[in-house]
Amino acid sequence: MKKNPILAVGSVALDTVKTPFGRVNEALGGSATYFSASARFFSPVSVIAVVGSDFPGKHLEAMRLLGVDTSGIEVQKGKTFRWSGFYDFDLNTAHTLRTELNVFQHFRPKVSPEARSSRYVFLANIDPELQFTVLNQVHDPWLVACDTMNFWIENKRKALQKLLKKVDIFLCNDAEARELSGEYNLIRASKRILSFGPRLLLIKKGEHGVICFSKDFIFLAPAYLLEKVFDPTGAGDSFAGGFIGYLTRSPRLNESVVRQAAIYGSVLASYNVESFSLNRLVDLKRVEIERRYRHFRRLTRF
Repeated sequence: MKKNPILAVGSVALDTVKTPFGRVNEALGGSATYFSASARFFSPVSVIAVVGSDFPGKHLEAMRLLGVDTSGIEVQKGKTFRWSGFYDFDLNTAHTLRTELNVFQHFRPKVSPEARSSRYVFLANIDPELQFTVLNQVHDPWLVACDTMNFWIENKRKALQKLLKKVDIFLCNDAEARELSGEYNLIRASKRILSFGPRLLLIKKGEHGVICFSKDFIFLAPAYLLEKVFDPTGAGDSFAGGFIGYLTRSPRLNESVVRQAAIYGSVLASYNVESFSLNRLVDLKRVEIERRYRHFRRLTRF
């Protein structure tokens, strides 16, 4: 197997989603899926996840056709992780109708001997104890990024804070940042979270963009202005894919690189929301990414 610079650990799922603009049933989804579909434009990606024996083979083939290494995706007897939800015209808020963990409930990530040398690791939104076990299997990665959600903050706070001591980049939304830090003001919240260990904190604000915090600088990036948004599912993971993917192109994690990475992340997220599931990311071409990146730069220059 070819050595992969980015190791992504998370969910590969079947999503049923309804928005004011349409609906899909059991479409390909999951945090690791969206991340890898975006990051692969910058670097090879290897995914570690689990699916059930009912998972359509065409979805695994679709990921392989994107250049994603799926050899780390286990197929276990049982049903695949499923999520069902809907969005009203406020597309920033997902309303969950049903979550079925199925085989994902007993997921125990196993990193292959070859993948243990990965320089970049993305720990998508899973139990922080599992995220920690992954890090224990990887040999001295250059950069580690992780995402989380309010459920883990509420139920696994100690494990999450232990994990953050070993993380370079932490991603969460503004509500999660406030809950984890105990601070309402995002500047004070960022200082508190950075004191836990990360070098960089990315606070995702949906259609309102992202704020990047470090001990040395703050950078605000708006979301790309779109005329049509069909489905925001996976936008945060698509952003992470573009962001981390771009970082693999630089030997440094300085302010200039972070600023550019944030814009590339926003560009990938903007393409993701233009259609359901991975439909837009599958058809996306690198020339389109660069064109939108340049337009983004013109829109925000003053």
